[in-house]
Amino acid sequence: MSKRILIVEDKEDLRAMLRDYLTASGYEVVEALDGVEAVALARSERPDLILMDIQLPTLDGYEATRLIKADSEIASTQIVAVSSFAMKGDEDKARASGCDGYVTKPYSPVKLLALIRSILGEDAAR
Repeated sequence: MSKRILIVEDKEDLRAMLRDYLTASGYEVVEALDGVEAVALARSERPDLILMDIQLPTLDGYEATRLIKADSEIASTQIVAVSSFAMKGDEDKARASGCDGYVTKPYSPVKLLALIRSILGEDAAR
């Protein structure tokens, strides 16, 4: 059974790129356009990993992460912030909200996939 990844990204082109790459890499993908939808899908879909954009409409990635981590049913879900914020302290802010990892845009798809496999405890050569 393939692992399920929730992509939380409001920009269609970035979401499509991630969806295509992760699907081709053998993952099942679920998509959310904002933080509210991300929290709801985290609860209903129970993904193995969430790739969380920070700048989102309605509810930003920091608050969506806090809500997910505060819910005992889904708190153990691994969340990686995928953000264009690359200033000093941005990673600390993401981790303080509950993110388990941090990747800045633009990112290397190969490195992102390696991080995903590492977090999910999978063989890097998969």
